[in-house]
Amino acid sequence: MKTTFVPARAFAIARKEVMHILRDPFTIAMAVGVPVILVAFFGFTIDFNFRNIRMAVFDGDRTQQSRELVRTFAASGYFIPINAPVGLTAVKAVESERASTALIINPDFAKQIRSGATAKVQILLDGSDNTKTGVISGYLAQLQLAAIPKLTGATPSEPIRVITRYLFNPELNTQWFVVPGLIVVVTGLLSILLTALTIAREWENGSMEMLLSTPVTPLEVIIGKILPYAVLGLCGIVLVCVMAQLVFSIPFYGSYFLFATACALFTFIALAIGLMISITLRQQQKAMQASMIIGLMPSLLLSGFIFPIESMPVFFRYLTMLLPQRWFMQIVRGLILKDAGLIDLIIPFLVLFLMSVLLLVAASKRFKRDIEP
Repeated sequence: MKTTFVPARAFAIARKEVMHILRDPFTIAMAVGVPVILVAFFGFTIDFNFRNIRMAVFDGDRTQQSRELVRTFAASGYFIPINAPVGLTAVKAVESERASTALIINPDFAKQIRSGATAKVQILLDGSDNTKTGVISGYLAQLQLAAIPKLTGATPSEPIRVITRYLFNPELNTQWFVVPGLIVVVTGLLSILLTALTIAREWENGSMEMLLSTPVTPLEVIIGKILPYAVLGLCGIVLVCVMAQLVFSIPFYGSYFLFATACALFTFIALAIGLMISITLRQQQKAMQASMIIGLMPSLLLSGFIFPIESMPVFFRYLTMLLPQRWFMQIVRGLILKDAGLIDLIIPFLVLFLMSVLLLVAASKRFKRDIEP
């Protein structure tokens, strides 16, 4: 059996794989269309800036000052004040989900303001959703400062004034944070599925055994199988990036060359993982289940897509270092939003390169055991 790598044989396998892909519209749709659909869907639906928060108003004062306070909440654009539900207390209104929060104004609210005393109001929040509660608490702190001059005519005391500037995302736009992360999640999952399912199908049909019986090397099989799907995956990334700029108006500050290099490395790694899954399991159903677990769960929970890695327990912070999604996420957000250079991202690039080499060696050895009797 020949052991020398011959590029012509690898490209012959790639051409054969392209013919299979062209006869299977589902594969093309999954590689190119599904990423665009998923990014569009999640890009519009995932929003950490909560709006239209229903606030039940229990106004015990009913004066001009209390009504001005309610108008301040309404004018913010975050809250929708509603009249207190008949027959319900403030706690029951929140508990029954008639409202997400309740505003309780005491009967002597205006009197305390006119006398110069500290006028107090109570706000009840539903603490069962701590993410939403934390965001609303931030809104309340800003609204308190906005309400003071309207109600008293005096400016709030500021012995120390802190001025905050938000770098890289000045408006704290959720889509600027979410969509680049979705590129990582969707690309990783679909790339793993593409090779895992299609090659597992060849194992089930027996065509893979026919290929392995020919004088080919493991490396030729791997390159020939991965190359067409790599092109498909990169086309999907290009379409997603175009949509990110045209639909979501997300800027791109970094180097396109570095971004393309990172995408090629990550796509190769994801496809190689799918290849390893298909070699190990050789059944489409099992390959799909394994691909969803390996491709989806780490991308969502451990890549930094939503939950900051710095806030994770020590064990999981080290565990994320084994995941290519974590490093690709760092590169994508660094290039798209921060204009990071190669020096800033040298560690993620080196890790992805080492992972690609290790997976290539592991897949070659596994294929070699299958080829040789």
